[in-house]
Amino acid sequence: MPRKTASLAIGLAALATASTAHGEAPDLWTTFLHPPAEARPMVRWWWFGPAVEDKEIDREIAAMKAGGFGGFEVQPTYPLSPDDPAHGLNNLPYLSDAFIARLAHAGETARREGMRIDVTIGSGWPFGGPHVPVTQAASMIRMVSVDLPRNQTSACAPAPQAGEQLLAAYADGQRIGLTDGCASLPGNSSLRQITFAIASRTGQQVKRAAVGAEGFVIDHVDASAVQHHLAVVGGRLLQAFPKDQPPYAMFSDSLEAYGSNWTGDLPQQFRQRRGYDLLDHIPALIHQGPESEAVRYDWARTLSELVDERYLSPITAWAQNHNTRFRAQVYGFPPPTLSSNALVTLPEGEGADWRSFTSTRWATSAAHLYGRPVVSSEVWTWLHSPTWAATPLDMKIEADRHFLQGINQLVGHGWPYTPPGLPEPGWAFYAASSLNDHNPWYPAMPAVTAYLTRVSALLRAGEVNNKVAIYLPTEDVFAAMSPDYASADKAMKVHVPGSLVGAVLDAGFGFDFIDATAIRKGRLKAQVLILPPMKRIDPEAFQAIQHWTRAGGKVIALDHLPSVGGGLLDQAGATALVRKVGQDLGKAMRVVPDVQLGNALRDLATPDISLPRPEPALGVVRRKVDGGYLYFLVNTGPHSLETSVHFAEDGEGGALWNPMTGERQGVSPGPVALRLEPYESRVLMLGKAFTAPVVRQREVRPILDLSANWTLALPVRQEILPRIAPWTDNPEDIHLSGAAHYRRSFTLQSLPEGHAFMLDLGSPQSLDQPQGMPARPQAEIAAPVREAAIVRINGEEVGTLWAPPYRLDITRALHKGRNEIDIMVMNGAVNALAGHAPADRRLLTLRYGERFQDQDQDRILPQPSGLSGPITLLSD
Repeated sequence: MPRKTASLAIGLAALATASTAHGEAPDLWTTFLHPPAEARPMVRWWWFGPAVEDKEIDREIAAMKAGGFGGFEVQPTYPLSPDDPAHGLNNLPYLSDAFIARLAHAGETARREGMRIDVTIGSGWPFGGPHVPVTQAASMIRMVSVDLPRNQTSACAPAPQAGEQLLAAYADGQRIGLTDGCASLPGNSSLRQITFAIASRTGQQVKRAAVGAEGFVIDHVDASAVQHHLAVVGGRLLQAFPKDQPPYAMFSDSLEAYGSNWTGDLPQQFRQRRGYDLLDHIPALIHQGPESEAVRYDWARTLSELVDERYLSPITAWAQNHNTRFRAQVYGFPPPTLSSNALVTLPEGEGADWRSFTSTRWATSAAHLYGRPVVSSEVWTWLHSPTWAATPLDMKIEADRHFLQGINQLVGHGWPYTPPGLPEPGWAFYAASSLNDHNPWYPAMPAVTAYLTRVSALLRAGEVNNKVAIYLPTEDVFAAMSPDYASADKAMKVHVPGSLVGAVLDAGFGFDFIDATAIRKGRLKAQVLILPPMKRIDPEAFQAIQHWTRAGGKVIALDHLPSVGGGLLDQAGATALVRKVGQDLGKAMRVVPDVQLGNALRDLATPDISLPRPEPALGVVRRKVDGGYLYFLVNTGPHSLETSVHFAEDGEGGALWNPMTGERQGVSPGPVALRLEPYESRVLMLGKAFTAPVVRQREVRPILDLSANWTLALPVRQEILPRIAPWTDNPEDIHLSGAAHYRRSFTLQSLPEGHAFMLDLGSPQSLDQPQGMPARPQAEIAAPVREAAIVRINGEEVGTLWAPPYRLDITRALHKGRNEIDIMVMNGAVNALAGHAPADRRLLTLRYGERFQDQDQDRILPQPSGLSGPITLLSD
C-alpha cells in the first residue's frame, strides 16, 4: 500500500473517499479524474505527397492513441520526395483509387482504435484543384486605364482573357456607355483617360497542394463552383467511408482566397439587395471619395451575405445530408462575419494572443452566442519556429492561451506522416510544430495530453457566464473595406485594439464579442455592452440594444456614440434612427474615454475577480456549473505570481483542482491566496458542492542535496558527473537528440509516518531577452529540465516533469535505507538537425515546382539538454 502523504496536495484516494461526505458533485469530479475521450486533443495529420501506406498508417494511429490524442484530421499536402519506388516512396495522386484506398484504411483503423477522424474537403488550402475551370475560379474586379492622345476621343478595352467579362467604362469618375467593348470620352471630360472595369480572376492556386490536387482556388461566392467542388472532391472523399460510418467531420481551413472580391452575378445580387446598380459606383468602390464609405459598406455586406448563403450554409447542409458535420474556420477572404459561425456545426478559430482580438475569440464568442457547446482551435501553428523546436512547455503555454479565450477542443498543428526507413526525425511540415513520435520527447506526451484533456473536459461543463460583451464594429469595417483587402476579421484589430480587450480583462471581467446580427436575433445576454469608438451602426441592432437596456442592460460607449447608419440609398433614414436611439438611451448609457473604461465597468457590474494590484499575466475563465462556478486560472507569464484573489462567488468556499496532477485542495470562504509558478494553472471550484478538506500547509524544507555524484548514461557511453549538468555542456554531445538517464542513489535513515517527500529538480530562471511573441508563444524561461523527464524511484515510475514547478511527490516509492533514482531526460530533435546540412530540395522542386519554403532554417541551433539542477530532496 502506498504511504499516506500530508503534502499540500491531498492524495486522490483520500479525497475520493471524502467526496460524498462533503456534498461533492460526483459527476464533475469524475470527469476531472477520468475525462471523456472526446475531450482529448486532436492532430492535423499531414500526408505528404501523399506517399502513405497501410502499415505505417496503422503504426502512426497507434502512436497517436498511445500519446493521448483522441483523433486526427487527414490533410493531404505537398510532396516531400519525388517518386522513389526502390525505397517505397510513391506519391499517390490525390483522389486516385490508391489514395481513396489508403483513406479508407485510415478510417477503418480509426474506428477500430476508437479514434475520431476528420477529413479536409480538399488538399492544401483554400478549396480548389484541377477540377476548377477558370470560370469558377476565385473572382476579382480589375481596372484598366487607357490614356488618350489629344486627337483621340475613344478607346477599346483589352480583349478579355479566359474567365473575364467586361463590365463598364468610366471617365472622370462617371460611368459612360460601352459599344462592342469600346467607349468614347464625353464632350466635357477634363481628363483624357478611360477606365474599364473587368470582372476577372485572381489566378490564385491551391496552396501546399498534394500531387494531383493542383489548380485554381474556387470562387467561394459562386454557388455552382461550391457545388461542383463538393460533388467532385467531397463526394469522392466520402467514397472511402461506409455510408453509416462517415468521418466525424469534414473540414474547411480559413478562407485565404486573397484578392477575392467579386463574383459573376454580383451586380444582379447587389441590385436585388441594395436597390441600385453597383456598376454606376465602381470608382467610389475602388478610389476614396464622398460616396466610398456607403458604397463599400453595401458591397461588403453583399459579398458577406453571399459567403453565408453560397459557401457556409450549403456545405453544412451537404455534410448533414451525409450524416457528418461541417467544421470550419469561418474567417478570412472573402469576408464572413462573426455571426457566420452560426451556420456551421463546429466553428474553429486560431490565434493565441488572448489579450487582443483574434480569430479564436471570434469563433468562441459565436459559439457562446449561438449555443455551440464545443468550439475548437488550430493550435501550435508556427509554435517556437523552426519545426521540431517546440517543447511540451511551449505546447502548454499556447494551449492555455486558447483555453483562456473559450476553446475546449484542440486541433494540434500537427503530426507529420513519415515513411518508414527515413533518417530521423523524418518529415516535417514547413511551418509548424512536429508533434509525432519521431520527436525525442514524445514519451512525455501522455502527461501533456492528460493535462490538456482535463482542461478541455472541464471547459465543456456548464455554460459560459460572461458579464461583458464587446460590440464588433463590422459596419465600420465594411465601410472602410477596399476590394484589395476584403476581410472583416483581419481589419478588426484596428477597430478593436488590444488596449480595449486588456482593459476589460484587467477590470476583472470575462467577455464575448458580439455583432449586429447576433443582437438583432436576441443573443445579447450580457450585463454590460461596450461600444468601441465607431461611426456607423446597424440601426435595427441599435434599436435592439435600446430594448435590452429597458430590461436592465447597460451600455458604455467609448469616446462617442455612433452617428451613422445604412448604405448609399438608406443612409438618411437609418442615420436619423441611429441618432434618435442614441438620444433615447439616456441613463442606460455612459460615454467615457477609454482610460475610464475599467472604472465604468466596475460601477455597472460585479467583477468576476478583484485583485489588490493589477496582474496582467493572470488569465481567467469563468463558467457556471451545477452546484456553483468553475474558474480556470493561468499564470501566462515567465515569473511567479502570488496574490490574494476575491472571486464573485467565494463566500461559500470550494476547492482548487490541479489539472497537472489530478489533485485538489480545499479553500476556505473568502479571498483565495493564489500562488502560481511560471505558466502554471489551476481550476477553482466555488460552491458548497465542491468543498474539500482544507489542509494546513506545512513548511517544506530541504533534507538532502542530491546535486552531486550522478551517473549520466547516454546512448553511446556513460560518465560520472561530479555535479549535475546538461549533457550539452560537453561539446561532443551537443548534437545528441534523444534520451539520457541520470542515475544515483541516496539513503534515508527513516521515513516518518504522515510526512511527504518531494524531489525538486530546480527552478526556472528568467531569460535576459524573451524569445517569443504573443502570436507564436514559446517559453521565456530557462528551464532546469530540457525538455521533459520521466522519474523512477526504486524502479517505480512516479511521474513526468515537463512544466513548472519541476517538483514531484515521490513518497509512495521510497524505502527506508538505500533508494535508487533514475531520471530519463529527453530533448528535442533540433540538436541532431543542427549537426546536418539543410535538406536539399533541388530535385523535388524541379519535379513538382516550389510548393513551400522551409522556414527559419537559420534558427536550427543546438539547445541545452538534460538537467541543470540543483536537485534536492524535500520533506514537510
